[in-house]
Amino acid sequence: MIYPPRCLGCGGKVMSDFGLCGTCWRDTLFIGGSICDACGMPLPGDDLSDTLKCDDCMTTPRPWTKGRSALIYKDNGKRLVLALKHGDRQEIAAPAAQWMAQAMADLPTENMIIAPVPLHWMRMVKRRYNQSALLAQALAKTTGLPVCPDLLQRQKRTLPMEGMTKEVRFSSVKGAITAHPRRRHRLVGRPVLLVDDVLTSGATLSAATDACIAAGSGPVYVVTLARVVKDT
Repeated sequence: MIYPPRCLGCGGKVMSDFGLCGTCWRDTLFIGGSICDACGMPLPGDDLSDTLKCDDCMTTPRPWTKGRSALIYKDNGKRLVLALKHGDRQEIAAPAAQWMAQAMADLPTENMIIAPVPLHWMRMVKRRYNQSALLAQALAKTTGLPVCPDLLQRQKRTLPMEGMTKEVRFSSVKGAITAHPRRRHRLVGRPVLLVDDVLTSGATLSAATDACIAAGSGPVYVVTLARVVKDT
């Protein structure tokens, strides 16, 4: 009665904690139906097979095995991501993890370890927290999988990627991420689930995947809260 449940999107009253009101639910575009098996991009049609690939993934194969995303980065999905990332709305991580767990329900998880995409320490000081780590920890609680928040480290500070071309994005993060030398033993020979807030070009997740494989991991999978699509 003192603290009634509020909508994650607009702050209006809802029936349960961490929920969305009808209007915000309508404006939150969850990914379902036909998707690219490699990057989670929504695809036209009703084919639900696990062999579908989008044009980008057929042209430039991803280094990871499979990728999934919960939301389209648009409308309320975009607002939720930005609120978590820049608005100190850390409570969004818990319900977001439930949506991400549903999106990755078809991925094999035996012996899997979860790892967030790392921030450079200077950006961490400025932002105070890593939103990807919050999502990874919440996803670990939801799925029961182990998580290692510092399995990877970002040794090179990179510029914000907004407005960069695909080619510049990939070149700017090349070699920027490595396995933490004191955590490497935790990924050797086992599957890794990389967690991030948004998949755009896939440059950062590719760099993180390369770091896992170079350190001797098993297959790498990725899951993000949101996916940028071409018509946005």
